[in-house]
Amino acid sequence: MNKSSYVPYQYEYYPREPRRRPKYPQYAGLKSSTLKAVEPFVQYGLREARYTSVEHALREVAAIAYLMGRGFDPRTAHQIVESWEVDERF
Repeated sequence: MNKSSYVPYQYEYYPREPRRRPKYPQYAGLKSSTLKAVEPFVQYGLREARYTSVEHALREVAAIAYLMGRGFDPRTAHQIVESWEVDERF
């Protein structure tokens, strides 16, 4: 192989410019409402991680988000997950 034709990397060194059009335009309006819905539980998880473990806090927030996705309102989902804990453990 000729050294002058050798290209060590196939990929660009810098990321490409962001896309001009959303990939899924039918879901563009979901971003704001989704982030707004989960933000209180993100903050809760960050506070919870100070007193338990990060793993525990992530599991708790993920369980709450899952239950919300199953149709439970946020308060009920939180109460259900809290009811599963015994001595800060699931």
